[in-house]
Amino acid sequence: MSNQGGGDKYGPKEGLHAPAREGRDGRSLSNVSAIFGPRGSSLAPSAQPPGSFSPDLKSATASRTGTPRADFGNFSNSDYANADNTTTSEQRQIDLRDKINKEIKIKLGSENLLEALISKNAKQTKDQRQKVELELSSSNRKIVELKSQLEIEIDRANRPSTPSRSRLSSLFQGSPLRSPARDVEGLEYQQYAADPESESPTYVLAEILQALELEGMQPDYYVERANSLVELFKRYPTLKYDLAWAIFGLRVQTMLLSESREVVAAGYRVTRHAIADRRSLQIIRGLNTDDLVILSLVKESKASIEREQALKFVRAFLDVKDGVHELSNAVIRTVVSVAEHHDDRLRSMALLTISELLIRNPPIVVLTGGVASLADTLVEGNYQSSETLAVAFLHLLDNPQQRKYLKSGHELEAAFTPFTDPVNVHGHEDMLKSSARLIAAILKTWPGIFALSNGNFSSIRSLLLSLYYPIPIAQDLVLDLLFDVLHIKPPSWASSYLAGRRLTTYGRVANLRAEGHDHGSSPDQEDQSCNFSLIDHFTTLLLAIFISCGLLKALSDLVKETTDTALKRKATLLLGEVLKLSNLSLAGTMCFDLQAIPSLVVSASHEKVQNYPLASGMIYQIDKVNRTLYRSDLSSKVQLASSARAHDHTSSSRQSDPVKPKLSTDIDDLQFRNLLLETQVLTTVNYLKWRWDLINDLIEGPLLSPRRLEETMRTNKFLKRITGFYQPLKYRFSDARNTKPNQRYVRTGCALIKTLLQNPEGIVYLTESKLIRQLAQCLAHFDKMSGVTSTTPLFSPYKVSETLTGSYFALLGALSSDRRGLVIIEHWRMINMFYQIMDLKDRDDLVQMLLGNMDFSLDSHLRVMLSKGLTACPKNIRIYATKLLRPYATTPLQSIHRQKNEPGRCEWAIRLLVTQLYDPEVEVCEVAVQILEEACNQRTHLEYVVRCRPALDHLGEIGAPLLLRFLSTSLGYQYLDGLDYITQEMDDWFSGRNDSYVKLVEASLARALSAQPERPKWTGDDHLQPHEYGIVPPHFYRELTRTVEGCKLLKEYGHFGKFAATIRDSWAEAEDREIMLKVKGCLWAVGNVGSMELGAPFLEETDVVSWIVKIASESDVMTMRGTAFFVLGLISRSLHGMEILAEHGWNAAADDLGRSFGYCLPSNLGVIFSMNLEPRASPMKPRRRPKPEATKSISDDDPSNARILSLVTDLGNTVLTKKAAGDLYLLKSKAAESFKSTLLFRKVMSVLESHSFRLPVRRFVIDLFDKSVMRHIVLDDESEDD
Repeated sequence: MSNQGGGDKYGPKEGLHAPAREGRDGRSLSNVSAIFGPRGSSLAPSAQPPGSFSPDLKSATASRTGTPRADFGNFSNSDYANADNTTTSEQRQIDLRDKINKEIKIKLGSENLLEALISKNAKQTKDQRQKVELELSSSNRKIVELKSQLEIEIDRANRPSTPSRSRLSSLFQGSPLRSPARDVEGLEYQQYAADPESESPTYVLAEILQALELEGMQPDYYVERANSLVELFKRYPTLKYDLAWAIFGLRVQTMLLSESREVVAAGYRVTRHAIADRRSLQIIRGLNTDDLVILSLVKESKASIEREQALKFVRAFLDVKDGVHELSNAVIRTVVSVAEHHDDRLRSMALLTISELLIRNPPIVVLTGGVASLADTLVEGNYQSSETLAVAFLHLLDNPQQRKYLKSGHELEAAFTPFTDPVNVHGHEDMLKSSARLIAAILKTWPGIFALSNGNFSSIRSLLLSLYYPIPIAQDLVLDLLFDVLHIKPPSWASSYLAGRRLTTYGRVANLRAEGHDHGSSPDQEDQSCNFSLIDHFTTLLLAIFISCGLLKALSDLVKETTDTALKRKATLLLGEVLKLSNLSLAGTMCFDLQAIPSLVVSASHEKVQNYPLASGMIYQIDKVNRTLYRSDLSSKVQLASSARAHDHTSSSRQSDPVKPKLSTDIDDLQFRNLLLETQVLTTVNYLKWRWDLINDLIEGPLLSPRRLEETMRTNKFLKRITGFYQPLKYRFSDARNTKPNQRYVRTGCALIKTLLQNPEGIVYLTESKLIRQLAQCLAHFDKMSGVTSTTPLFSPYKVSETLTGSYFALLGALSSDRRGLVIIEHWRMINMFYQIMDLKDRDDLVQMLLGNMDFSLDSHLRVMLSKGLTACPKNIRIYATKLLRPYATTPLQSIHRQKNEPGRCEWAIRLLVTQLYDPEVEVCEVAVQILEEACNQRTHLEYVVRCRPALDHLGEIGAPLLLRFLSTSLGYQYLDGLDYITQEMDDWFSGRNDSYVKLVEASLARALSAQPERPKWTGDDHLQPHEYGIVPPHFYRELTRTVEGCKLLKEYGHFGKFAATIRDSWAEAEDREIMLKVKGCLWAVGNVGSMELGAPFLEETDVVSWIVKIASESDVMTMRGTAFFVLGLISRSLHGMEILAEHGWNAAADDLGRSFGYCLPSNLGVIFSMNLEPRASPMKPRRRPKPEATKSISDDDPSNARILSLVTDLGNTVLTKKAAGDLYLLKSKAAESFKSTLLFRKVMSVLESHSFRLPVRRFVIDLFDKSVMRHIVLDDESEDD
């Protein structure tokens, strides 16, 4: 029905409109209509994205000239200034950003000027430098303050809130439109709203409903009351269960019939928040809301706020249990028509709604034509989040009972269309990127892989063939897609290599052999079967599929034929990564031929072949890439081992740099003197001109020689100037900005201290130097008994955060790593100052820097200080200190003995971690459990943790993984058996925890395969993730099978035999979800037991492996096959499991020693993908015939009405649409009374429900009827004639 509201005139007061002329739909709440903003304009705050809805439901517009009207009340300037909080907040943010940019420019100019002044004579520019430094400090301080204000303002703007009741109420105080009695009522309402703690929810609800009963008020009045009602429902969630729907429903109907779009939107919002259960949905539908929702959805886009709230109201049905069954076909068809309208701004929300409905209730979506709409969207490739729509199709493909709802089963193959049609590629880069994301999402699920397996993976073959099209943008996207799908993380040097730099500059491995020897794997290290990666196993299958589809040939041909250098290098890098990955994950019989790259070798072995130079050059490039990849992996392992010893990753001195050659200590005197001169330290005091890389090499190389060090201290000023640079009171190092390039000063300072500590004369020099003395003096500021005070302390919060002052703790940490350095620290009484810092309540930054940089490997007062931080400091410090224990508790014992010869180094850290298990904060306990669980990877550490006898009952699920680790040793088994933990846990897992384990694994796998944003390089929690997604979680039966005692108990209870029997009896189940969940739980239990060498007898006795292989090759449920595939990989991790699987035709990848990686594949991939995806005969066809009620409603005894119904039906035919529309216009002009009939309107709505119509057609049909029809239908006051 058309909204005709012309003649709007703006008065002199902003936000008020003249009364609108009476419209045609009869939806009038009052005879005066005031609209805040132009019709159809979005009233959401500008800070929110399109499609969002402001709880304020108000907007302001600039005043326009027009017919003047009376002044309604007295408005203050503050009312106008605060008319739109969002706009004011945005303006404040803009002003703050402008100020920040201005201060940043001042700061940069001051820094540039300061650097220029430093290069000049220091005495001549002293005054200027002081002024510039003051200006720089002022700018830094202002920037910090402005950024803090900006963050507060952004947080305030993003915080959801309702409009201020006091402001909106005062807007109408004194208005001639309100009587004094109403003003008093408004004040009473305001008082109740101002004090929510003393309010009675039922009384406030009654007051608001009574206020909504008033007629003739401005729309803003009703919007404000509706928002207050929503806030009341939020504060008292149980209030909606006791609503008097006779009264509440009438108020809602009245709001939904209003002429004001804002009031209608507020009505939908109130109704949505009043939904409690399915019964409430039935009551709401009894208010004829279906017709009202359809009326709102078919309106033009200018009524965006009303349409948006109507669609949100429809989506609220999905949040209620079984609420999806309360959605009528008419409403769903209307939503489908919105989704099919490409220019509609609500199209994305409508598409998501249909996809959710397809998952919840497939039959009704099929009946209303929603599947075709989703499939067409995937084919177009214009929808930016098409991977979210594919989830619905993947869900239906999984189960054969749901597969019948799909027309062909090939809907997902449409995602490959943009890549296989080279004509339409140019100018459609966004479509290609969207399709690439969609293909990646499909290939990361089991139903997706099975859906693409049709025709021997013809879709994947066509994707690889698209690499032959000379279209660089498409080729580049396909290569990126392959990197993503195969989970290949490009090496650190990839960007430089792709830019054209030489490979010889990367991955240098000087001194790698010695360092690698130091960090060799310990035989005491626990086996890594508990860290089996499901992602790696899944990637192995994808790799085998792509290789079988011709991946290597496509990449080789791309490298040979493309003229784009960057593309050629990327393809070469991918080819090298694929060869490396296949060598590690595929069985030997599969990868032997791949490594030779037969096509290239043949071309390169015959000089007369035309492509001989190109082929040989390619082999040379691939060989270089492979060698560099190998060196990079080896180097990264060394750096990882080095970082495991590091005690604080935030410390600048501990950052791991690429390994590079150092200067030898045996260089001759002449060369040494020349190197000293090249550093520029002896020629100038300006440290900006010094060559810090050469200084660092000298300190870590030649100066380690006692003779060189003594000679340098005695004959020149090299060390004096270096140590003078670090003196705090010279304000050179301490005033340097805390930037990444300046971290070289910190690294060199730590190296200098470590070098001096290696020589007796260096120790004396360091003890007597002004560096340590002045540093102790500055730290004494925190000791109240020292008497040292300063108006500008060195370790002020600003200096610590903005300059390198905080890095002095890194230098102290270098001192604490040696016993002789600890003596120096105690000599200057710094330990007392450390304790004073630990007692500071408002300097958590200093406490973290102190703890993070100290070396606690030596038994000293520092461990006592750490213990204080673990127990007596605030929660955030306790969590931070607990994380610092990780490198000490997880260090292998062999490296401890070799480095320190202190066997108790790990034990003290483990004892402190056990103490943290009793911390009152759960977060601290959780971190301690994670570290202890990692430490238990080593059997010696595990036994020591058991000897500590920790009590974990109070932690519940948090401590369960650690208790499971105790089962892996006989000592732990005896300890837990004494607590009666094992039998209780076994009964718990057998009765229900196996099913929960399935959900945990599947959720972990889905999270690991989903697209996640890149994490920052350092977050402080690199080693302490709550769960490593994609890794097999700990399982009770696997840990139980690690010991002989556990195997005896498992055999005694007979659980494994029951698991095998369940698999054997119910493996083919495809309908009952509970039974399928039970089978999956049994599969994971069998796989975890079979992954242990002691579990081999259980596999042989039950012959369960043959049934698992049968599930992987014959089950009709795709995810069931995937579960069996992962379980077979677990079984292949044991030597006996490999032998059993080899008998069934499944091969596992193994290393040179015959140890399995756990990546198991069948000899013939077709065994896994032998599944018929053709949909069975769908039972939906009989339901497509109109129901008897619908057939009866289409006919009418009145010839005019029958003609109207026939023409409405013809509107669904694109050929007859134009003629039918013209005839309907003609009939309306001749028989206008027919379009006022409620009975005819209901019949027309039945036609719209039973047929598919485009959105403009639905709008056209409904607008034909008079607006009074909807009021009669909603209020149930049909005329007697009807």
